[in-house]
Amino acid sequence: MVAVSPLLQRRLLSTGVTKTHHKPHRQWSIKQVKKSNFADTLEDIKSHVSTSDFVAVSLQNTGFYAAPWQRVSPFDTADTAYLKAKYAAERFQVLHFAVCPFTVRASKVTAYPYNFHLFPRAELKMEMPSYSFYCQTSSLISMARQGFDFNSCINDGISYLSREQESAAKIQIGNPILAKNVTESTSIHSIADSVFIERIKSHIKNWKKTCKETSTRKEDALVRSLRKLVLGNEEYDSRPCMNIDVCSERQAQLVVEMLQEFADDVVPLIIPAKGGATRAVRVVLTSSKEDKDLLQVATISQSLVMIMVKLHLMGKLQNDEQELMTKIRGFREVIDLISASQKPVVTHGSLNDLTFIHSKFIAPLPPTVDEFMCSLRLAFPLVIDVNNLMKEISPMRKVTNIPVAISQLKNRFFTPIDMEIPCQAMENEDTIHGQNVVKICELFAKLCSILKINPAAVQSDEEKQASALEAYANIFSPFCTASEEPINGDVKIWANNTRTVSCEDLVFLWGFGDRVTAGVLKSLLQESHEAFSKEFDVRLVDNSCAIVIFWQCGLSETFLNTMNKCSDMRGPLREMVSEGLRAAGYETYNRACRLGLWESRLADSLDRALADPDSASTADSKTKSSDICNEWIINLDDL
Repeated sequence: MVAVSPLLQRRLLSTGVTKTHHKPHRQWSIKQVKKSNFADTLEDIKSHVSTSDFVAVSLQNTGFYAAPWQRVSPFDTADTAYLKAKYAAERFQVLHFAVCPFTVRASKVTAYPYNFHLFPRAELKMEMPSYSFYCQTSSLISMARQGFDFNSCINDGISYLSREQESAAKIQIGNPILAKNVTESTSIHSIADSVFIERIKSHIKNWKKTCKETSTRKEDALVRSLRKLVLGNEEYDSRPCMNIDVCSERQAQLVVEMLQEFADDVVPLIIPAKGGATRAVRVVLTSSKEDKDLLQVATISQSLVMIMVKLHLMGKLQNDEQELMTKIRGFREVIDLISASQKPVVTHGSLNDLTFIHSKFIAPLPPTVDEFMCSLRLAFPLVIDVNNLMKEISPMRKVTNIPVAISQLKNRFFTPIDMEIPCQAMENEDTIHGQNVVKICELFAKLCSILKINPAAVQSDEEKQASALEAYANIFSPFCTASEEPINGDVKIWANNTRTVSCEDLVFLWGFGDRVTAGVLKSLLQESHEAFSKEFDVRLVDNSCAIVIFWQCGLSETFLNTMNKCSDMRGPLREMVSEGLRAAGYETYNRACRLGLWESRLADSLDRALADPDSASTADSKTKSSDICNEWIINLDDL
């Protein structure tokens, strides 16, 4: 664990935020939204989103990548770039989420910026999965310098559930109801009914047998816990139970009828779904007649209490349900609002931002980039990254910083933009946080003006102008533009060089020592094999690994064959191989990313990928100190 800077200690431990940070020359009025004023803000932002043309978003996270090679690079394909972004989104947390609905009319931008302070917590106090995430000191120190109030974030940050987590929460909220005694139906069972009944009956018999055998065995607590985990056994008030999912009220009736055969020691409970339908039948195994009677009385009493409470609150029931659902969703209400509007989303760094948004607020990230794109477009059909617009302007291709980009555009082009931002912030409220999202709006408007694109056309019938802007949408590779789509797996090597090369012509080299520069390595290779008699380059990925770029097709395969056979080597190459030099093609690098072999040194990841290329990795389930690249990792699970 590295030492924490005094600045970060003050931010983490102080009860208030000292207003000593340096403010930028121009500050916009940004409404700061926390748990205490979140509900009151929802209606305002809903109105602003509905009347806007675009919604800009900007995230502030607890970290981005744990090691230099894990940062998305020009030589990454769409697949490996996505896997790197996925890994970061699953490890780190969003603490600030700035949202800015805005419209552009000629040279005027009207924007309504909000900065939401987030902190995930179990608001409903149910048995939901606990939250834990990683933090990097470099990110925390940067936030502290900007006046970030960590105490306020933890105590008054807005929590949230993803759509998938909400579904699980709704299931847990439903209270089981004692199933009514039924007489056997006089209707004739169909073949499907008979098959369904026999399958459930067999399942219950086996389950009862297993439960009774287990109860008579003398096992220690660990073995019992493992058995319950493996068999999937559940408990209801300390009694064994199992849930039978049903697709209709007919199936629920058939299950309850069939359970009459087990009435001596089994109690059926109905688990309701929203709207009064039956979601499942819970079967509870009791130990005696007295235990069965006790369970039935307790369940009836609980149901009566719930009915009385509902009758007492009947006048507010609808409002209470809405409040409950708002509490369940938390900040995801805003995400759903943006998604429902179908307005174009404007970002700076769309791959990182959208993987975080998908992971935290929609569902777990899918394994491949194609599945991610399909899932994302259901929520946000049009995502525009201002980086893609900047790359169309030659002097701006190397610029990645938003303030620098705005400054350079002002110096090179006459594009005055009038920013109109109605004051929404409270008096004496610190509005420094969330400034970036307004700069994204301003930069977007300037770029559209220079590129002769009419932003308002996206929401109108001007198909030609609309398609001009849509040509820059949904491009998630940080190093591609609308006019530079990769072909057949071609990648760049350097961000500022448009020259591309096939992945098949790249070779990863490692085992050459930690202090060798790219220039020294290139000169050593030139003297060692005929493959290096043609044009080639060397780029260091980190201090453990380099990429050799063969600009002539086929030479990479020749070199790899030489390395495998240890033949036709001369001079320095032969010596380096004897000292541990290794080589592999791009597929090995791709495999390391796909299997989640995220070691702090790329050389170690490639070694693991070569050692066990086909087995699934357990790397993600193991936390190693080497994985965090000397960054301080904080587990906030118990906060």
